[in-house]
Amino acid sequence: MTQQTPEAAGTATTAGARAHARAQEGMAVHTVPTPPEGVPSDAMVWAERVSGGGYAHRSLARGTSVRLTDLEGDACAHVLLFNADLTAERLNVADTVKVQWQVYTSAGQLLLSDQGRVLASVTQDTSGRHDTIYGTSTQDRNERRYGDGAPEGPSPAGRELFVLGATKHGLGRRDIPPSVSFFQGVRIDDAGAPVFEGSAGPGRSLTIRTEMPVIMLVANAPHPLDPRPEYTCTPLEITAWRDSATEKSDELWSATPEGRRAFENTHDYLKGRGQA
Repeated sequence: MTQQTPEAAGTATTAGARAHARAQEGMAVHTVPTPPEGVPSDAMVWAERVSGGGYAHRSLARGTSVRLTDLEGDACAHVLLFNADLTAERLNVADTVKVQWQVYTSAGQLLLSDQGRVLASVTQDTSGRHDTIYGTSTQDRNERRYGDGAPEGPSPAGRELFVLGATKHGLGRRDIPPSVSFFQGVRIDDAGAPVFEGSAGPGRSLTIRTEMPVIMLVANAPHPLDPRPEYTCTPLEITAWRDSATEKSDELWSATPEGRRAFENTHDYLKGRGQA
């Protein structure tokens, strides 16, 4: 029997697998986004490009600004937030829109938890095309629509991508609530029917400021109402930097009575934990 060399064996041997793995390092493309104006480079805490059908996750300190950018005009950033110290508390999209009397996302919107606290606030938005109603796609829906919805397949479902990110933080499928979606808009017409508006174009961005320590999950997958027959989703850029949380002196704190109460609930909770 002829013994294979590592080159002939490929990854079938330990030596071949090691050589293959090390070769990938030279193939990787590392991009370092330019910090936003006025933000020193050493304040950056997260920089990642998420391909269409990909996901990202990160545990973030209170007072972190996270900018999402739709690079080519067809990203759809489905986002979930969890209290990093008590993950049973998480984004509640229904309360977010109900408490603030507003279903459409824009700068100034607060992303509320099921405990009436502010997990994060939207501080900047150049897109205006978002959705808080329809959530993300499911595997069953994508199988019927595209022929496959598994996370390792050609058309991953947003919920399955969320499950992968959640697992990295000790969470499971049952922990995934409805999400909010950015960069693919939906409006409700006078008859109460949804109208898919799509993207506002490439280069649009939205910035979220964390008001509590949070776990953020991001799934970049087509919106479930996207009518295009092909699985269409382009890269999303994430950049985050150390910032400061909203204080009582900020206009956002007292912009509405409902928002003020939510910030007060958040402050009381964090003060008791020595975090405010």
